[in-house]
Amino acid sequence: MKPALSFQYAPKPQSWQEFPHGDHLQNEIEQKISKWLPRIFGYHFLKLGDLSGQLDTQACCIKHQICVAPECNRAGVLAEIDELPFAEHSVDGCLLSHCLEYYSDPHHILRETQRVLLPGGYIILTGFNPFSFCGLARLLPFSRQKLPWSGRFFTPARVKDWLNLLGFEIINDEKFIYSSLARGSRLSRFEPWKDFCQQYFKPIGSVYMIVARKRVSPLTPIKPKWHARPPQFAPAVKGVGMRESIKNGLK
Repeated sequence: MKPALSFQYAPKPQSWQEFPHGDHLQNEIEQKISKWLPRIFGYHFLKLGDLSGQLDTQACCIKHQICVAPECNRAGVLAEIDELPFAEHSVDGCLLSHCLEYYSDPHHILRETQRVLLPGGYIILTGFNPFSFCGLARLLPFSRQKLPWSGRFFTPARVKDWLNLLGFEIINDEKFIYSSLARGSRLSRFEPWKDFCQQYFKPIGSVYMIVARKRVSPLTPIKPKWHARPPQFAPAVKGVGMRESIKNGLK
């Protein structure tokens, strides 16, 4: 297994139109996340990255939604998503759409998200599945120099392991879009093909969505079973004893 930390430069997509069939990809993701957005309550909702900022999240009950991106006209806060300029335990929900693939330290992004989330806060995360039709397309010549294959694909199982280590509870893991996402491929848009793949090839969807919730176990104080004993008086000089009346008075 390759380490998550990498110093290889990967261009970060700034719009869905940079992907082949980007509009279809965006619409499918919006449909999937719309089922979970109404469950998130609170005051502040973060959309990390340019792609997350372009997704429609009006179904979320939180009205104060902030897009965080290093360079984006839609961004409310200009910052790197792996160094969030927010206080600890100050955000109720986070959306990360295809962020881990194009950053050098994806695990650090999740640590930053865990830091700013309140206990009970939600994280919705989407990414490309390497064990899929899209993952197989990376084997084609010159494909790794183009989007989306220029990034590093992490398996959903590995991402869920990272989330578990950070104290998240996995609520949902779903895969969809059964296509290579290469230009000219429109097979995933046909309903009979989608129904067939969801029944027989469900684990190899090209895109995965993970919904997790931050859990913090409360600390329960445990009373000690031992009792402190009073100090025993004893003379420090050798050969010096005490009379029985004095000993009885000290007890």
